[in-house]
Amino acid sequence: MQTQTETFSVAARRMQKLFTGSKVLLTVENRVATLVLRDEARMNAMDVTMGKEFLQAVDAVKESAPEIGSLVLRGAGSAFSAGGDMEFLHARAKDTPVNNAKVMREFYARFLSVRTVHCPTIAAINGAAVGAGLCVALACDLRITTKTAKMGVTFSSLGLHPGMGCTHFLPLAVGQQQAARLIFTGELISGEEAEKIGMCLTAVDGDAEACVKHATSLALKIANSGPIPVQGSVKSLRTKQDIGLDQALQREADAQAQSYASQDYLVGLKAIAEKKKPVFSGL
Repeated sequence: MQTQTETFSVAARRMQKLFTGSKVLLTVENRVATLVLRDEARMNAMDVTMGKEFLQAVDAVKESAPEIGSLVLRGAGSAFSAGGDMEFLHARAKDTPVNNAKVMREFYARFLSVRTVHCPTIAAINGAAVGAGLCVALACDLRITTKTAKMGVTFSSLGLHPGMGCTHFLPLAVGQQQAARLIFTGELISGEEAEKIGMCLTAVDGDAEACVKHATSLALKIANSGPIPVQGSVKSLRTKQDIGLDQALQREADAQAQSYASQDYLVGLKAIAEKKKPVFSGL
């Protein structure tokens, strides 16, 4: 008669790919699922298509719950995610504030669905993690990065209010003052500093693959722990963390909708395209 662990192992060996989309790939091995953002040419920029596929991949993880003990989220290539897709961001400037608030809540929900999986989640920040890209990593239970990876919530440099749960998850990770510094300045920090201020658990030496290897090793250790207490602990920790999350997301969506209607937002978009420093007017 097979033990529970043996049954899990057999099931894990049978499954290789749980979901394959144009911009998201989900595989599983040894009870560790790996969800890959895969738009390498654009540094895994987040758009509506990626969001919809991300949600489908999350659903596939939940449907395979007994066979998955942990989840690693990573980006394809040498970047985690450069944040929001520029075409999507330009489209927001042409929409109404009322509709933009609705669009943003839907956009957040697709990627933040990572918090609905039953198992612990680890973001392997294998390279640049910027804006909404970093926010998705902050929504995970644990974060591993490299010492040289660059990350930041750079919304203010775009003339945009933070979104994707930034104002909720960042203070939980690094404290109120560090969160305020990073949000107000929009500065990029290294993985080494991210470890020092508590944004990441560990900053490893080496390249993107070294980061993913370390994260996967931790995920395997978690997957081999007792599933009932681990899953119960996930729920307990997230229940406390999620207090006030819905209000924060609505506040962010409303504030971003107002930002999209401002002249400064257009200045920010133009500055990015021209690779220049924006000069904001506050109008």
